[in-house]
Amino acid sequence: MSTKANSVDAFEVIKSGLLTTVQDLGRIGYQRYGVPTSGAMDQTALRTANLLLDNEEGFAGLEATAEGPMLRAFTDLTIAIVGADMQPLVDGKPVERGTVIGIRSGQILEFQRARRGLRAYLAIAGGIDVPVILGSRSTCLPAAFGGVQGRALREGDCLPINPVGRRPMALSGRRLPSGWVEPISEVLTVRVVLGLQEDRFTPEGIHTFLSGSYRLTPQMDRMGARLQGPPITHRSGADIISDSIPLGAVQVPSDGQPMILLADRQTTGGYAKIAVVVQEDIFRLGQTTPGQVIRFRQISAPEACAALRAYEGRFDALRQGWQGLPEARGSYRLSLGAESYRVDVGGGRGTYRVSLEGVERKSEDAEEQ
Repeated sequence: MSTKANSVDAFEVIKSGLLTTVQDLGRIGYQRYGVPTSGAMDQTALRTANLLLDNEEGFAGLEATAEGPMLRAFTDLTIAIVGADMQPLVDGKPVERGTVIGIRSGQILEFQRARRGLRAYLAIAGGIDVPVILGSRSTCLPAAFGGVQGRALREGDCLPINPVGRRPMALSGRRLPSGWVEPISEVLTVRVVLGLQEDRFTPEGIHTFLSGSYRLTPQMDRMGARLQGPPITHRSGADIISDSIPLGAVQVPSDGQPMILLADRQTTGGYAKIAVVVQEDIFRLGQTTPGQVIRFRQISAPEACAALRAYEGRFDALRQGWQGLPEARGSYRLSLGAESYRVDVGGGRGTYRVSLEGVERKSEDAEEQ
């Protein structure tokens, strides 16, 4: 049951799935103390799911990996699911991803094994209300804190949510624009900025890195992903004096096979880093599975900044598009040239049914006005 007086129990965990954790956008500002950032592996998906519900983008949700959980609703809820296709069901009936869904008290929400992508995100109106530790509700699995007792969900866990101040059911039917979340292609090209120890590699090694094809190995988790492909040569060994590791850093140990460091990475490391993956592509990596072919494409630091602005611009457009749409249903008068139509608008916010009824020709007097 919930631990806070104002929280509301949302779900009971009937089956936990393969690896289901509470995640938000991470624990920022504590790497200097050796604390990993954690947070959602695919933050694009979590932010989008929250936006669908008019939640704050950083509200905590569930990250389900490979095979999702089975949950029983304690109360009426409004949810959104974005990310991997885990064929979600409510009381055995398929429900659509990327749209706002209403669930009644007692209904069962069930996820299957992912048939495309790796991680699905469940956002709930109000957001999951587990304790905030160092500014985040994210589960840090390596250090076993945050989320639900620092671990993946187990059968019998209860998930509390913050109280919802309005009627989110009015959002039912809102859905993402077609193509807003792009599927991962057979060959994923990842944009990188060379550095931080680019000078530790031979020109041939850098050329190999940027021209070769690499496959993700089964050695991948929330800390990082190992790749296999043509070896990258160092000038004088892989070891450096340990320094900080940013999200998306590409380390190359002595075997010449690159590793990409992800959300639960350690904060320092002693292998030379040949490049850093741009932010949007880091989150796309969060949906990849072993065997995925990865290629690296170099861009400059200004190009990376422009890519980040474009990425955030897509969220701005999505947010403003929904905020700018009228919530009220009803009838309107539409004038097209000499003709006037009555327009009836129905459906949920963001998904409208529009019908035109009747054609009325304006009077000459009206046109002259």
